[in-house]
Amino acid sequence: MQARVKWVEGLTFLGESASGHQVLMDGNAGDKAPSPMEMVLMSVGGCSAIDVVSILQKGRNDVRDCEVKLTSERREEAPRLFTHINLHFIVTGKGLTEKIVERAVNLSAEKYCSVSLMLKQAASITHSFEICEVA
Repeated sequence: MQARVKWVEGLTFLGESASGHQVLMDGNAGDKAPSPMEMVLMSVGGCSAIDVVSILQKGRNDVRDCEVKLTSERREEAPRLFTHINLHFIVTGKGLTEKIVERAVNLSAEKYCSVSLMLKQAASITHSFEICEVA
């Protein structure tokens, strides 16, 4: 995997993935775009959500929506590493049980989400979920 990051102005940088997608990052506390640490937080949420939805779909479950609300804590002093991250999944569907959703969340956390597995080397990562039933 390769990528590049190019300085735009001030503390704003443009990242470009090998697949050609671009994202703006801002080192000025997220003034013009997400900061790199916000990107890391969104990345763990995206990676885990992709896993959860994929696992539920492969199990032929009727999943309609999945949202991850992320909360985090960071060290006060530099380097301002994450010390704790919680991923709270809100999964909407029909006929979803706690057992089914919990299994998908656990598989993501313990086996599939590369971002989460990498970050847990440095930070405590917890997961929670709720299910919203649709008619």
